[in-house]
Amino acid sequence: MDGGAHRVRDVMTRAVVAVGRKALFKDIVERMEQWKVGALPVLEGDGRVVGVVSEADLLPKEEFRDSDPDRFTQLRRLPSLAKAGAVCAEELMSSPAVTVHADATLPEAARVMALRLVKRLPVVNAAGVLEGVVSRGDLLKVFLRPDDDLADEIRRDVVDPLFPDPVEPVHIVVTEGVATLTGRVRDAERIPLAARLAHGVEGVVAVDCRLTAARAE
Repeated sequence: MDGGAHRVRDVMTRAVVAVGRKALFKDIVERMEQWKVGALPVLEGDGRVVGVVSEADLLPKEEFRDSDPDRFTQLRRLPSLAKAGAVCAEELMSSPAVTVHADATLPEAARVMALRLVKRLPVVNAAGVLEGVVSRGDLLKVFLRPDDDLADEIRRDVVDPLFPDPVEPVHIVVTEGVATLTGRVRDAERIPLAARLAHGVEGVVAVDCRLTAARAE
């Protein structure tokens, strides 16, 4: 990955397994098993995402297998019980689907996953057409960036702009994603900003900012 703000498009999976509205229960289970995924986008027309069917949507079929038929009829309006009797994707899916756009930042996608309690997000364009899928694992790919790349980005985008004329050279060492900044600079008020911006570099695990300010003469 190159430096700069990373977007969903940088890490998403573009080859996506999906199903149509009329996909049958067993076919959905078979596809999940074959492709080792826990959820599938449900598409209609030209590929517009209308919902997502997940393992959680399928489990009521087993959960309520031994339920009393009369009780089942009385409570059929409850979503979980209704899904226990579902046979195709449009009856099983959660709709509308929780989606994200390809130009969303990785923190934005992570927040959506956390707030909506989902592990995967269909990536759609402005028309709602499927472009890919991003998972929790995809968002973690930024932490695989080489330490040297992280140090270069911190130098280029943080240190050089903030401290163009340091009293002593600013040294940046990144080890296992942890960035250590050392040196003496003229602008004390910029040191906290430098630490914050360095921590915002995609792939940085932590920042140990040891920058000190030169004493006023």
